[in-house]
Amino acid sequence: MVKVITFGCRINSFESEILKEKLKNLDNVIIVNTCAVTSEAERQCRQTIRKLRKENPQARIIITGCAAQIAPQKFAQMEEVDLVLGNKEKIALENYINSPHQEKSYVGNIFDCEGYDDYIITGFEGRQRAFVQIQQGCNHRCTYCIVPYARGNNRSVKEEHIFKQIEELLAQGFEEICLTGVDACSYEPSLSELVEHILKKFPTLPALQFGSLDPAALDDKFINLIGEYSNITPHFHFSIQSGDNLILKRMKRRHTREDVILLCHKIRKIRPEATFGADFICGFPTESDEAFQNTVKLVKEAGINKLHVFPYSERPGTPAALMPQVPIEIRKERAKILREQGEVNND
Repeated sequence: MVKVITFGCRINSFESEILKEKLKNLDNVIIVNTCAVTSEAERQCRQTIRKLRKENPQARIIITGCAAQIAPQKFAQMEEVDLVLGNKEKIALENYINSPHQEKSYVGNIFDCEGYDDYIITGFEGRQRAFVQIQQGCNHRCTYCIVPYARGNNRSVKEEHIFKQIEELLAQGFEEICLTGVDACSYEPSLSELVEHILKKFPTLPALQFGSLDPAALDDKFINLIGEYSNITPHFHFSIQSGDNLILKRMKRRHTREDVILLCHKIRKIRPEATFGADFICGFPTESDEAFQNTVKLVKEAGINKLHVFPYSERPGTPAALMPQVPIEIRKERAKILREQGEVNND
């Protein structure tokens, strides 16, 4: 039986289920599906690999995912690792495992990747909620983010394939379907149209949910659907990152703090029971005390109570890594304060 260890996002979770199903007949193989969103995530991946080798001295350990795509040499140099595959190669991972190879690392140019793995999975082990991939990659270049260089450009899954995947998961008894992607709001031709088509095709779908949403990309049609369809789960998680407009500009985000407040107001107006979560980065380069306080105020004003808070982590190769840095101790302290504010909003 193959064992898959997953780090990071919902897309990784979806892809890991594909790997489990494709490779279920293999024995003594461990796949680590890595994350590169922060330096700490990458460090945890390497730590886990060392532990896995100690516990499984005879297993074949294969590393893939975003950290493998960004820094293949780091993993190839680890004596605990047998094979390193990039995200493009992950799509056909079974071919690399089943055929003899001479090299330890196969990591191609992710920007040459034009497709996605179209395997239809039958379930999610140990979960009540099922993720459905609707797109891959990202065309935006936020100054702190390494993900586009790990995932490539935006590629949308065909609507017919999404329908087939949802149909299979519903047949398996899943009642909660969560649409996810690296940048799900960039689904082409339109996320709103896709959502409307899903809800019309599956009128008895108990619950439709979403992964992280970009506030700048949600149109009025999407908001109207929230009011029209009660089976859209009234909890929405936004990629906000900061509540200060200057910091948002330096991050190359496409929304302002006012946009976020207005968005939450519009949704609450048509679904009063709606709740909101959000991702935030504390201690982004040049963030002043006043800028951080603007983030705290935003959390209060928008009524956001489920916070994913990260102290800023430098990623080599990103513009933000070259900006004047905030001391790590201050980043951590601000993250603590913001988490506490989220708890206050829960009361």
